[in-house]
Amino acid sequence: MNAKRSFSQYFFMVLAASMLLGGCATRAPYDYTAFKEARPASILVLPPVNNSPDITATHSMMSQATAPLAESGYYVFPVALVDETFKQNGLTTPPDIHQVPGPKLREIFGADAALYINVKQYGTAYMVISSETRVTAEAKLVDLRTGRLLWAGSATASSAEGDGNSGGLIGLLIKAAVRQIMETVSSKGHQIAGQTSARLLSAGRPGGILFGPRSPMYLKEGVPAQ
Repeated sequence: MNAKRSFSQYFFMVLAASMLLGGCATRAPYDYTAFKEARPASILVLPPVNNSPDITATHSMMSQATAPLAESGYYVFPVALVDETFKQNGLTTPPDIHQVPGPKLREIFGADAALYINVKQYGTAYMVISSETRVTAEAKLVDLRTGRLLWAGSATASSAEGDGNSGGLIGLLIKAAVRQIMETVSSKGHQIAGQTSARLLSAGRPGGILFGPRSPMYLKEGVPAQ
């Protein structure tokens, strides 16, 4: 009995220590060395690759990605221009466009860097007592002059953020059903994609991109955004 009790006590002590250490762990600061050396002024956003079942994800994320980059101080090539240029060159699918060599993109558009986006989740899902619209995306910024990776990150946004569990089981079931219908009909995914893009591509966020030359915060890393 004593041996069994000692083992249990030891197990819970190890578990508690692991949880404590995990809670105290801090994320290592992002290495911006390549970004600071390159300092791109213009960004070409490539049509996002869609890994979700929703066929609208690519165009939705593409249209939402330019605003946070422009507000962060970069010249961003117009979506319609980029789309039409690729079509004129026989490229219509994001996976094919992502395979175009960097020097070729530089030659055609003259951009300093290209942004590659991968949509991991997009759409509304019903999960018995809850329903949510979730958009998750990954992105990487590549210098088209050197081929170096300048930055990479990911972000998620959900319509269920801030939800409570009040109302009991019946209330939760009704709420989930109504939300699924409303968010599917209203194309809630496009709105949530905007929130995901803002979190992913706005400068000044922890681990986010740096400010561009059109921003008053340019070259002021470490100074809180106004």
